[in-house]
Amino acid sequence: MSLSNQMNTMENKSFKIKRLTWLLAGTLTLGVSYSCSDSFLEVPPEGQAVNTQFYQTQAQAITAVNSIYGNLREWNNIAFAFLAVSTITSDDAEKGSVPGDAEFMNLYDNFTVTPTEGQLNGYWVGQYQGINLANQVLDNVPGITMDENLKARLLAEAKFLRAYHYFNLVRTFGGVPIVSRVPVTAEELNPVRNTREEVYAFVEQDLTEAAAVLPTAYGAADIGRATKGAALGMLAKVNLYQAQWADVLSLTEQVMGLGYSLTPDYYQIFRLQGENNSESIFEIQAQTLPGNCGSSNSQWAEVQSVRGQFGWGFFIPSESLVNAFEPGDERKEATILFRGETTPEGDKILESAPNPYYNQKAYVPSSVTQVCGYGKDQNIRILRYAEILLMHAEAANELGQTDKAESSLNMVRQRAGLSPVSFTTKEDFRMKIWNERRVELALENGERFYDLVRQGRAADVLRAQGKNFTPGKNEVLPIPQNQITLSGGTLVQNPGY
Repeated sequence: MSLSNQMNTMENKSFKIKRLTWLLAGTLTLGVSYSCSDSFLEVPPEGQAVNTQFYQTQAQAITAVNSIYGNLREWNNIAFAFLAVSTITSDDAEKGSVPGDAEFMNLYDNFTVTPTEGQLNGYWVGQYQGINLANQVLDNVPGITMDENLKARLLAEAKFLRAYHYFNLVRTFGGVPIVSRVPVTAEELNPVRNTREEVYAFVEQDLTEAAAVLPTAYGAADIGRATKGAALGMLAKVNLYQAQWADVLSLTEQVMGLGYSLTPDYYQIFRLQGENNSESIFEIQAQTLPGNCGSSNSQWAEVQSVRGQFGWGFFIPSESLVNAFEPGDERKEATILFRGETTPEGDKILESAPNPYYNQKAYVPSSVTQVCGYGKDQNIRILRYAEILLMHAEAANELGQTDKAESSLNMVRQRAGLSPVSFTTKEDFRMKIWNERRVELALENGERFYDLVRQGRAADVLRAQGKNFTPGKNEVLPIPQNQITLSGGTLVQNPGY
């Protein structure tokens, strides 16, 4: 049984793991909560310990870890909230859809969002749900009598996933509260914000410890779990955001020695048959089960696909992104779905579609059986080998190792059908690498806004696109007011909000 099916099977049982998160509901400022349904009615009293017999067996340990993976594809983590904070804020995307529908998304596009806007709280809650699920595993699984090698691997997976959530939070909000175990004291239930530097150090520690244990590959039943390559690659990205170039170079070269390779056809990476391929390092798994359409709740593809034909039509490519591709770049046709075009699979995109462009990486051909709704089986690519090569190129250039930088960058360009890059100075080469990163990863995993901030050019680029970006303020988004209120003022707001 694949990881996706293991996750789905777990989600169709008694939901014991998710009920454990309610220990914190209503009292913890991290906002752990779940929407109501008949399966979620056994809510324990607020602030009291959960009397559970869950963490007793090896099978329960596996189920607990699977629940962290399952949370990755929750609405807050991959749909409106995620795309609002990471994608519309960039110069790669606009709201899309039709006027009057979800107009609050324009607040992110224009950097006029206030702390009370709901997607902020949704994103915060979604990330901390994952952190809490990871902490449940890290607190309880060590005490289970089970295969020790498997136990060590499961704990390493939990650390990787916790680090992933904290990396998302620190890039979005700056310093956030570090919660490294299930809170039991009053102080732990109401933590203060840690500094940005402290959060990054915590993430690095989790990823380093995970990489030391995780395997380089899995058998078919566990495809999609975090690997050594995923931990090292994510650690490289964490170091990239801190301009720790020697570490980025070393870590990417370790990943480059693990056997990954670029797939020849860029377009096929984002089709169902391209999931978990030789280039894939980490993907959020999404797979429905026959006869049970509740088994995958991913709406990442649906919210972005052509309105009136496939999906809702939000988060459309900007004109700036469309124009960023060089002539002959094969990635343009694989990334931008044009109104009126006919796809390689034979779908005619409506001439009457309300927007001129859509995200082709979220496109699922109509020939694919989708009995549970559009795109429910579409994995979300989080880390690919191409990004490792681009991080390696950037680090090598910063360190003056031009030959290495050219080699890695040109591998990515060659796959895109482009000639080797030409440049005159280190600074010129840096801009070429940054643009390559933009077009390679466009509309895929929410990198562009965060890249602009770390590169120190968010104000120049975004204001040139007519966005109301204020330097010294909009590099991070506001802390959700709901979380500040729940904390009684323990959490403090970001400057300018």
